[in-house]
Amino acid sequence: MGNRRRVAERRKTNPAVLGGMIAVVLGGAGLGVYALLGSGAAAENGGGSSSTSDQKAKAVKTGPLSATEVTTAARDFLTAWQQGKVTEAAAATDDTAAARALLTGYAKDAHIKDVTLTAGTRTGAKVPFSVKATVSYKGTTKPLAYDSSLTVVRRAEDGKPLVGWHSAVVHPDLKDGDTLVTGESGTPPVKALDRDGGELTEKEYPSLGSVLDSLREKYGEKAGGKAGVELQVVRGKESKKAELSDKTLLELSKGTPGTVKTTLSPAMQAAAEKQVAAKSKASVAVLRPSTGEILAVANSSHGFNTAFQGSLAPGSTMKVITSSLLIEKDLASADEPHPCPKYFTYGHWKFQNDDKFEIKNGTFKASFARSCNTAFISQAPELDNDSLTKQAQQVFGLSLNNWSVGVSTFDGSVPVQSQAQMAASLIGQGGVRMNPLNMASVSATVKAGTFKQPYLVSPEVDGRQLATASRTMSASTLSQLRDLMSYTAAYGTAAEAMSGVTGDVGAKTGSAEVDNQKKPNGWFTAYRGDLAAAGVVQAAGHGGETAGPIVAALLKTGG
Repeated sequence: MGNRRRVAERRKTNPAVLGGMIAVVLGGAGLGVYALLGSGAAAENGGGSSSTSDQKAKAVKTGPLSATEVTTAARDFLTAWQQGKVTEAAAATDDTAAARALLTGYAKDAHIKDVTLTAGTRTGAKVPFSVKATVSYKGTTKPLAYDSSLTVVRRAEDGKPLVGWHSAVVHPDLKDGDTLVTGESGTPPVKALDRDGGELTEKEYPSLGSVLDSLREKYGEKAGGKAGVELQVVRGKESKKAELSDKTLLELSKGTPGTVKTTLSPAMQAAAEKQVAAKSKASVAVLRPSTGEILAVANSSHGFNTAFQGSLAPGSTMKVITSSLLIEKDLASADEPHPCPKYFTYGHWKFQNDDKFEIKNGTFKASFARSCNTAFISQAPELDNDSLTKQAQQVFGLSLNNWSVGVSTFDGSVPVQSQAQMAASLIGQGGVRMNPLNMASVSATVKAGTFKQPYLVSPEVDGRQLATASRTMSASTLSQLRDLMSYTAAYGTAAEAMSGVTGDVGAKTGSAEVDNQKKPNGWFTAYRGDLAAAGVVQAAGHGGETAGPIVAALLKTGG
């Protein structure tokens, strides 16, 4: 070992720590080889070889990976990848076929060469590494640099440590099934503008990355731009199902962007970015009830636009829609007595309220304000299986998959269900799925009195048709629903968050239980004047304490 160390010193290489061991990149034709200095795999195994019969007799190794196993597996993979030995690199993973395909495309389709990989310090089974390379296409070259990571796993059948394969190992923006391609981009770039004509950039508004990608996908051809040469993430089947757009990683030659004006308010967008940044997994959407114009969209977790494309159980915020249904069917009235027992059984499920509370001799308004689950579940026997679905579709414009916002969105889902699942859907559980844009639209519908489909790009830009609702609530139902939300904002579960939000206001809190999650997703939807907003903070607790302050702050910002 001493001789090896002196060789390294004579060459004046700078060793990098790899999981407590030392790795040195040895140069040569732009490639590198990792040489471990210290106790390696051979030392761990005693330096000797075993006979075939001895190996077969050995029990399959299980349990946590040792530091040596992690560093050795990482070294084998990174060295082979860097040297362009695709088959060897793929064999060092637990999904040889998928790894071989993506690593082959890395050179052939993405035109990435002169790859240098430098491992960082191991943390458990995870090894971060940096990538420096060159992208070269038809005489145009540009340097490429980014960071990624890999995780070593133990193969079940033989205990061998291998790199756990996911496309994100190659580049963090890749989802499984995606590919990297360099060439003339099929879609010209766009310059997105806010409602005041200022340019919207991901640097200034980090939440807008996926929105800007989606705008380019939908309007690149229409906006009059010219395509350039780019290294792009081209989405695969699963990513397309999730409505993820292709993403530009590097521009080799700039195209000429066309311009697309959006409805976003620069002040509101900046405020929304600030609010969600303070919490993990927070998302919010703000819109104008009178028109449907979207003023802000923000997510603390970037990459996937949960505010527009999320599909989460909305919890008790769904009670806004359910209340409109019960009032219309004369099953509830704001100021009339209404049951709120500790428990109610339906479809062989026993439902209960938070902390098993009950309200004796209370009104429906009191049950709504305190978010009594059984007040709603108790009405399930009086409803048809499709009652809630029809109400969501016909009055609130949801669950029809026909919104035309200008970017990709999920438009809510209220499936027809029966028995216990139908009852659960009345309180925003069961199969009901929403996102902040959907729930902001619910509050906007209550405030405006009619559904106005939210949009980010004016339909005048491309002549597209916005979705409409087939009917509106009666004047009596609408008046009572506003009364319920106003009372909740002043005296109910939303009161603390809405304190200081003045004017014509209404709100509803929600907490949605999620399997294998210690804390519920916290929801909040509200309106103030000609503003409506909704937010969710995942795995954080009750909506009034988590999403509520975010929504309230933005309603205040709007003046």
